[in-house]
Amino acid sequence: MKNYYKEFRVPPDSGLRLKDVDPKFTANHTKKTALSRIKKLRERMGELQLQLFAEAKRSILICLQAPDAGGKDGVIQHVIGSMNPEACSVTSFKEPTKEELAHDFLWRVEPHVPKRGEVAIFNRSHYEDVLIVRVHYLVSKKVWSKTYEQINDFERRLTANGTHILKFFLHISKEEQLSRFEKRLDTPAKRWKISEADYKEREYWNDYSKAYEAIFAKCNTHDAPWFVIPADHKWFRDLAISEIIVNAMEGLKFQVPKPSVDIAEIRKKYHSAVKKEHAT
Repeated sequence: MKNYYKEFRVPPDSGLRLKDVDPKFTANHTKKTALSRIKKLRERMGELQLQLFAEAKRSILICLQAPDAGGKDGVIQHVIGSMNPEACSVTSFKEPTKEELAHDFLWRVEPHVPKRGEVAIFNRSHYEDVLIVRVHYLVSKKVWSKTYEQINDFERRLTANGTHILKFFLHISKEEQLSRFEKRLDTPAKRWKISEADYKEREYWNDYSKAYEAIFAKCNTHDAPWFVIPADHKWFRDLAISEIIVNAMEGLKFQVPKPSVDIAEIRKKYHSAVKKEHAT
């Protein structure tokens, strides 16, 4: 298994710059080989999720951040879609409501953190308060600059209570984003996704890059790491994220509880009787 966990993990205090990461990178994979590997990883992910659910002692939080059309929905569908929805939730954090704005920024996030045995996916996340808030000067720097440590405190509390956190930034080029916007315009079923605001936000591309780089520098810990995923090629994006999630889940070494009944007695009492019944 390729160790994309190490390859795409942002090293602490690395001073990573997005311009130094090639969004078209594919590690010499082809789409065909990637899709074949993804199929196997999806199966393994499902097995591991069942073990997580059975153990019921830990949980997993996956945060997805990206520019508009970066592929967050695609990852949820093609990667995380392999998980059993009974123990997997997806929350999309859009523009805060009036009620949400009347509370601290984590108030709307807290109810959606995963319970023990569950996986939670955040489509956008608590990081919006050091992204759009910063880029569009919605509050003063004095206010948003304090948010980084509040986020770190929040994530430390989650990890202390058994939540394993994986944070992914889907790194696409500005040219690829424009191409995806055009495809949405050409696809009637996807036109609802596009808005004039999407194009206007492109004016702030460099500002958002700097905001993300600040996040990687300030909120990238051993227990809540960031991964920058080359995402111009959707199939490679899905491969890399699948490998990282499976790698992380296998590293947790889930302990499935022992049966609460005598297996030998159950077999003898029920299955042996059924076999005899069918034999006659």
